[in-house]
Amino acid sequence: MLHTPWHLSSARFSLDTMASADPLDSALDLLRRLNPKDVKQNVDYLCQLAPALTEELLESVDIPLAVKQCLKTKRDFLCCDYNRDGDSWRSPWSNEFQPPLDDGEGIAPSDRIRKMEVKANEAFDVYRELYFEGGISSVYLWDMDDGFAGCVLLKKAVSPSPKSNGSWDSIHVFDAQDRARTAHYKLTSTVILSLGNEAENLGIMDLSGNMVRQVEQDMAVEDDGSHVANIGKMVEDMELKMRNLLQEVYFGKAKDVVGDLRSIPPLSETNRDRATQREMINSMAR
Repeated sequence: MLHTPWHLSSARFSLDTMASADPLDSALDLLRRLNPKDVKQNVDYLCQLAPALTEELLESVDIPLAVKQCLKTKRDFLCCDYNRDGDSWRSPWSNEFQPPLDDGEGIAPSDRIRKMEVKANEAFDVYRELYFEGGISSVYLWDMDDGFAGCVLLKKAVSPSPKSNGSWDSIHVFDAQDRARTAHYKLTSTVILSLGNEAENLGIMDLSGNMVRQVEQDMAVEDDGSHVANIGKMVEDMELKMRNLLQEVYFGKAKDVVGDLRSIPPLSETNRDRATQREMINSMAR
């Protein structure tokens, strides 16, 4: 039996009795206040508390990507709401749902879009190896009235020691609107990062969160291969920007905060070094 934690049990009142508020907004607001590392578990709990919100929550909340293995090709692929049909997920390698659907059918792209999907999976498999040196990638495309849309999924998880682990999940959702010799692309990228470490001189550290960025761009198109190249370039640029932002701003700020809260060397040595530094600066100024 799955037990609901007290902090989510208390949410039942908010979701069931706040008639003046949108239940979905209340659920999303609650998720923003909880530990991002436990977002998947918390979404499951909220779906139990408010089953009517299940579909909207799964569509609105980005959670760490699940991994399944294609039974036909024996290759791993990533699962998200964009390749899901009920309780089955479509493999980008075989284009088949797992487990098989009862009616034997599912939502699948047209032949033209499927050919692009195959090329995109091949291209991002190379990209994954170059930038991540491991991990898993999956690309899914679907038809739209004025073009097509899709998502690029990347996941890398490491555990260098029993007391340290980390995971990177990036979800890039885009749509491409065909125009005369060009296409208009709109890309929304989400990175979910989780880092955990435990050491005697540091204690237990849990750093996790997510970042969302969006960009729109018009690019030249000659054929369907141009779409794959354009999407690849946009995803590559966006991932580099988000990684640099995480490293320089968020990690840098976290390091400063941790340094102010807890010093690895004795504070007496740190204060003595700071006093020496101030004295040198004052003497140079004189």
